[in-house]
Amino acid sequence: MSAALLTVPVVRLAHGADLPLPAYATPGAAGLDLLAAIPADAPLILAPLARALVPTGLTLALPHGFEAQVRPRSGLAFKHGITVLNTPGTIDSDYRGEVGVILINLSDRPFVIERGHRIAQMVIAAVTSIAWSETGQLPASARGEGGFGSTGGHS
Repeated sequence: MSAALLTVPVVRLAHGADLPLPAYATPGAAGLDLLAAIPADAPLILAPLARALVPTGLTLALPHGFEAQVRPRSGLAFKHGITVLNTPGTIDSDYRGEVGVILINLSDRPFVIERGHRIAQMVIAAVTSIAWSETGQLPASARGEGGFGSTGGHS
């Protein structure tokens, strides 16, 4: 079974014109790899505990009812301590600015980001809009008001 293919308009900005569009690394991948659109002659050095907004050189127009989630790449997180600071970052369907990735270096060593480096992944997801139904009391549930570790397991 295969999902329907969603077509998303995308514009490559001048500083990202020569970079490939985000792509799935494997046929079963959920996320498209986002690339760093920084100057080739000016790599970004991310110091320990520093953060930076890394440009991708892309703008896009998601259809209404969809969002793009910007998530860390597991290899960068595990091997280098590099992650996306506001995980997942959300790109709304009405946003038309450049896609940027807020990276943070949680390691004790500087990390160099070069042009075209795969810095994050982007997952496209459907969004459900809601309408509130204000009430004086919520229906009962087995869990009730228990939270923050109340269901057991390791805390």
